[in-house]
Amino acid sequence: MQEPFRPAYRIATPLRNIAQRFAYMGLVLAAFGLMLLGRADTVLMERLQTHVTDALTPIMDVLSRPVATIANIVDYGRNLANLHDENAELRETNERLLQWQTVARRLELENAHLRSLLNFKPDPNAHYVSARVIADTGGAFAHSLVLNAGTRDGIRKGQAAVTGTGLVGRIAGAGNISARVLLITDLNSRIPVLVESTGTRAIMAGDNSDQPRLIHLPPGSVVNPGDRVVTSGHGGAFPPGLPIGVIALVGDDRITVQPFVGRDQLDYVRVMDFGLEGILQPPREMPPMPVSRGASPNTGGEVASSRP
Repeated sequence: MQEPFRPAYRIATPLRNIAQRFAYMGLVLAAFGLMLLGRADTVLMERLQTHVTDALTPIMDVLSRPVATIANIVDYGRNLANLHDENAELRETNERLLQWQTVARRLELENAHLRSLLNFKPDPNAHYVSARVIADTGGAFAHSLVLNAGTRDGIRKGQAAVTGTGLVGRIAGAGNISARVLLITDLNSRIPVLVESTGTRAIMAGDNSDQPRLIHLPPGSVVNPGDRVVTSGHGGAFPPGLPIGVIALVGDDRITVQPFVGRDQLDYVRVMDFGLEGILQPPREMPPMPVSRGASPNTGGEVASSRP
């Protein structure tokens, strides 16, 4: 170090050491003095605080702007990334919907052609009556319900009982103000059904369990768990396409169906009248046999003629 600066350096070094030693104590004393001054003169401290705040506000504003700008840039980039992902998902959904629209239009056109060829007559509009379940008369040997509506409300034997989810059963008996529903899980229930995915026709037979069985499947038919089961419309008791459930179990000697509607979930049902008679139509009365000439009404045989 040069000679002219050595005396100043020797003087500044002890002063700096002293300032470093007593800086903390000085700050504590200054803070304590400000507290006493604030207690002694509140108005003065408020004015001082106001002036300091006003003086530091432009500085804090300038310092906060880069931070806010960086935060906005980060949010903008995050939004752009989210928009990119949403845009890709919407494009995929749009392409899928366009494919379904093409398929639906082709099926609609094909359906129109087939109806024109077959001189198709659409089914009449279905009528329905909503009723409340007032009793569960089932048990270990029967699965049935009692509704608080009957023939006076338009309910009659053979009508379908459904919910918003699927088929529940059919009306097994109807009184004036009540009706009994035979559930699809009852031992006496037999419903012609169709497996949608394969077109396999079968009979769904109840066995008083929560999962009815499929019987009388065609030889070599293949069904898989999860396949939807709907009514086939055979027999004329139910219209085709009423949802019932899905295949729950496929075994060597047993195929079961899990209904969409559980027995313990039934509070209200809708009794549908599709205008179908089917197998529930009462037999017609046979006309009386005509009596031939010369026949005895009692014996049904011819009367022997007497010779003179």
